[in-house]
Amino acid sequence: MAKYKDKVDLYDDRGKLIEKDVPLDALSPLNNAAIKRTISLTKRTIAVNLEGVEKSLKTGAVGGLNVPGRVLDIAVVANADKLAKKIKDTLKVVKDDDTEVKTMADGKRMVVTCPSARIDSGAEYTTGFTAVASAVTEAIIDQFDVNMFEASMVKAAVWGRYPQTINMMGSNLKTILDVPQLNEGTGFALRNIMANHIVMLTGRNAMNAAALSSIYETVAAYEMGDAVGNFERQHLLSLAYQGLNANNLVYNWVKENGKTGTVGDVVASMVGTALEDKVIKKGKKFPSGFVEYTTNDFPLWNAYVSAGMLAAICVNIGAARAAQGIPSTILYYNDLVEHETSLPGVDYGRAMGTSVGMSFFSHSIYGGGGPGLFHGNHVVTRHAKGTVIPVIAAGCALDAGTQYFSAENTSLVLKEVFGDIDVFKSPMKMVGKEAKKLKELV
Repeated sequence: MAKYKDKVDLYDDRGKLIEKDVPLDALSPLNNAAIKRTISLTKRTIAVNLEGVEKSLKTGAVGGLNVPGRVLDIAVVANADKLAKKIKDTLKVVKDDDTEVKTMADGKRMVVTCPSARIDSGAEYTTGFTAVASAVTEAIIDQFDVNMFEASMVKAAVWGRYPQTINMMGSNLKTILDVPQLNEGTGFALRNIMANHIVMLTGRNAMNAAALSSIYETVAAYEMGDAVGNFERQHLLSLAYQGLNANNLVYNWVKENGKTGTVGDVVASMVGTALEDKVIKKGKKFPSGFVEYTTNDFPLWNAYVSAGMLAAICVNIGAARAAQGIPSTILYYNDLVEHETSLPGVDYGRAMGTSVGMSFFSHSIYGGGGPGLFHGNHVVTRHAKGTVIPVIAAGCALDAGTQYFSAENTSLVLKEVFGDIDVFKSPMKMVGKEAKKLKELV
C-alpha cells in the first residue's frame, strides 16, 4: 500500500519516457533497489593503485614521506592477477558471495568490492576500506615473501600514514567516501562527496550528475533524520523532480530556453508550468499591479522550484561553459522566483543563502577553490539539504576546463575505476527501471 498519493512520470536525460505513473514511494531509498545498490557499492567498492604501490616501495616514498634506504623492488603490477586471487580469497565470507576483484589497465589498477556480509556485520562504512587495505597488504607480503623488517613499508604503501593521521594520507587506495572523522555530524557521510567526484562518476553528464548527487543527498537526509515523518514527502518530491526529471520538467525547460534563454526566462517557464499544473494559483492583486501567488502544497512547490533551479544552471552554465557562475545563478534564480511569486525559493530560502557564502568561498575575496570542490558536508554548502549540491554537480559537469581544480585533476581515478558501474554512470535509468518494478508493489 502506497504511503503517498503522488505519482510521477519518469524520463531519462534525453527526455525519453522511462515509465508513467510511478508512485512516489517507488523512489524511496527504503524501497528502490537501484538506490540501495548505489549506496551499497559506494561503501563497498575500493580502487587500488597497484602501480602507485610498486612505485612507493621502489622509491621509499610512502604516506607522503620519503624514507631513505627503505626500498623494496618487487613486481606488483606484473603479478596483479595473482594478487587479485589472493585478495578475493581473503575477503570473501562464503564461496559465492558478492566479493569482486578486477584488475585493469594492464595490472596498474584494481577495483575491489568488499562482500556485503563484512559491511553488514559492522557499525561503520569504513569496513570497505580497512578490509581491502588489510587484504592487499597481506597479499603483497605473502606473494613476495616479504620479511618482517620490510613488511611495515608494504603496510605504509597501501594504508598511507594512518594511524598517524586520522585519514589515510598518502594511501594508494581510493574511496568515494571519506573517513567518519571528517564528517560534520551524524548522517553526513554521503554528503561528504565533492561535486567533482560526482562529475567523474557520471562521465560529465549534467543530468545524471544531478541525479546521483540527489540520491546521495536524499539518502543522507534519511540517515540524519531529516526525511522522517512530516518531511519525508518533501525530500522524495525533490529527488523525483529535480534529481530524476519527473514529468520531464527539467528537460523541457532546458530545451525551451537553451538557445536564447536567460535565468529569468527559466523562472518564467517554471512559474508558467506551476500555474498550468495548479501547483500554485494567483492570489491578492496589489495597487501596483503585482499579483502574489499562493499554494496549498509547499513540498510540491519546492520540488518544482528546485527542478527549475537545475534547469537554470543547465541553461546559464551551459552557455558559459564555466562553473564560476554556479553560485550567482543559484542566488539570482531564487531572487527572481521570490520577487515574481512572493513564494519562498528553493528549500525555503536556504538555497539562496547558501549561494552567497559559496560565492565568497569559491572564487571571490577569499577564493579558496572552485565550485567542484564543494560538497554537502562543507561548512558553506551544508545548509540547503538535498537541493543545492545536485545543481553544483550538474554545473561542474558543464564546465569546459575553466576551474583550477578541474574534475579531471581531482577525481579522474573515480572515472577510470568506477565509471562503468551502471548505478553511478546512469542513475536516472537504473532508478527508473527499479521503480517500474515497484509500481504494483507499493
